[in-house]
Amino acid sequence: MSIDSQIARLQALEILDSRGNPTLSVTVTLTDGNSATASVPSGASTGLHEAVELRDDDRNRYGGKGVRRAAAHVEGEIADALMGLDARAQSDIDHVMIALDGTDTKGRLGGNAILGVSIAVARASALAQGRPLYRSLNDADDYLLPVPCMNVLNGGKHADSSLDFQEFMIVPHGAPGFAEAVRYGAETYAALRSLLHDRGLATSVGDEGGFAPRLDSNEAACELIVAAIERAGYRPGVDIAIALDPAASSFAEGESYHLSRSRTRRLDRAALLALYGRWIDAYPIVSIEDGFGEEDWAGFIDQTADQGDRIQIVGDDLFVTNPRIIREGIARHAANAALIKPNQIGTVTETIEAVRICQQAGWGTMVSHRSGETADDFIADFAVAMGAGQIKSGAPCRGERLAKYNRLIAIEAELGDRARMAAPFARYVERRA
Repeated sequence: MSIDSQIARLQALEILDSRGNPTLSVTVTLTDGNSATASVPSGASTGLHEAVELRDDDRNRYGGKGVRRAAAHVEGEIADALMGLDARAQSDIDHVMIALDGTDTKGRLGGNAILGVSIAVARASALAQGRPLYRSLNDADDYLLPVPCMNVLNGGKHADSSLDFQEFMIVPHGAPGFAEAVRYGAETYAALRSLLHDRGLATSVGDEGGFAPRLDSNEAACELIVAAIERAGYRPGVDIAIALDPAASSFAEGESYHLSRSRTRRLDRAALLALYGRWIDAYPIVSIEDGFGEEDWAGFIDQTADQGDRIQIVGDDLFVTNPRIIREGIARHAANAALIKPNQIGTVTETIEAVRICQQAGWGTMVSHRSGETADDFIADFAVAMGAGQIKSGAPCRGERLAKYNRLIAIEAELGDRARMAAPFARYVERRA
């Protein structure tokens, strides 16, 4: 153990996220005087089995959403347990916190408290080693940069729009590198804004920076994106594809799905699967996330069997970055990719485990932000360190979203020839061509 890299102090501060709700900022100070800070995001569309965000439930402050109790746990029980431990021992520190909390969902101390400490420790470890964070997490000869998946049209719980589906994303997978992928995406986003303006539609944005217009149907969103790709001078499907996150749990009602915003109708599982099939035929879709509700395992299994050789099928609310549930999903062939959100599981160590389980099974991994974000760019370094291959951080708009993309641009420049970007969807595009 290095004396210089021991944890000397933990501090927590109640700050605001991108929706104006309270969240935690945690600072770890080492015995050498170096300190590192992390801030914790928050989701609007959350899975039932996610790590618990501990809130104060004091209606006189922030409508009960304050996080003073979580902050007190950081500076109290957690600090007492971690004081003097080597910040470079990430797994040991994370498991001390897991055991200290003693619940399956980190509900006693708060997943927000534990994650804030875990990420701050990871940053402090990088400082102690004199390395960039991505290299501290994984010292490699070269690194895979993620393809950005940019949410450009918002619906569902992320916007007051006419869209039932939560996210319509553009995926510039044909770009030769990350900075160029961001350029492809930003130019298409600008073209989409222009199209909306020309049609007299709103260009206000939702939680993740995507536009939130009143459209006639969910299908109209895909048609607009194809038109925007073409207006920007790119080839739909080849240069830029479409990814969807319906977030179907938000419109699941019992064993049916109620698409009430754009067209009032109820679909059973088979009808919703058929709808996705028609869309895959009609539009350059390469990925669908949470196409069925989080408790509808049969829907995911059916979709993987029926469409898994044509598109990436991603589980988010279904798996909640939980290694145990991901293993079950692999055994049941319930998807071929998982969304990776550190705050769903609550520690860096468990998030790494979730990624590695997917990779060993040949599954795709998409590292993700949350709708309530901060300027913290941890997930950018994490995606590079893990070779995740994909990242979604919202539209090329709003500072808390751009912080992640800009950090990845900087990492690419820093790595030079040691950085590469590979299209994770190439096999689907080739099969459909």
